[in-house]
Amino acid sequence: MINVMCVDDAPLVLDQTVSLCGEIDGIAEAKGFTNCGAALEYIGKNTVDIAVLDINMPDMNGIELAVRIKDKSPDTSIIFLTAYSEYAVEAFRLHASGYIMKPIDKETLAAEIKYALVNHPLYMYSRITVQTFGDFEVRVDGEILVFIKSKSKELLAYLIEKHGRSVSRQQAFMALYENREYDRSMQKQFDNVIRNLRNVLKEHGAEDIFVLERATMRIRPELIDCDMYRFLAGDADAVNSYRGEYMNQYSWANMSEAYASRMKSDSR
Repeated sequence: MINVMCVDDAPLVLDQTVSLCGEIDGIAEAKGFTNCGAALEYIGKNTVDIAVLDINMPDMNGIELAVRIKDKSPDTSIIFLTAYSEYAVEAFRLHASGYIMKPIDKETLAAEIKYALVNHPLYMYSRITVQTFGDFEVRVDGEILVFIKSKSKELLAYLIEKHGRSVSRQQAFMALYENREYDRSMQKQFDNVIRNLRNVLKEHGAEDIFVLERATMRIRPELIDCDMYRFLAGDADAVNSYRGEYMNQYSWANMSEAYASRMKSDSR
């Protein structure tokens, strides 16, 4: 879900912009500010995916505000809202995601927000969903990923379990193969497992979630929507949906399952 911040020194226009944002599907929250300083203080403490900024403001113009927002939150997309077209060149020089002329309407705002998210990490986040409660499954754009090699799927599960931490090839191998020796033959077999994982992700345009370095590998948790990640962050829906089962297929997940069950029990 998207968090939006709107900044405009005109209260009536600000209220209209915030209200329109609230009508757009996918927006979780829209916060409005008439003061740039308060807006900067807010973004220093909260995640803001899109900032809709008036340009012509007295205490700090929107161009300068955008620069300072980017310093604090580089991933925040900027949409400028103004009655003055002469600011367009400067706005695009700053790589603004959108530029809307007043008066604003819902359709235009929704289209600009959709465009702004195309290159935003949240776009990938919304595309890739990971189910760890019960059986492990991964979906991209709603389609379940199918792996030729079951160990490739298990490797992805293991990396998701590590929550973005880097693991060595040998460490991952030992988790997946338990008592097997990591000899030359098994190293080659494991290379095939890794290759299959990369190929499946690439086929679905999701290869960015997997980072393979010379001796280590990891996933990028910021690019996925994972039920366990939301559970650990205290998300009420995720906590309520947990039924004591976590990645049922994999024995190495038992400790995390016990930990999650204990967390839920303690929260009651």
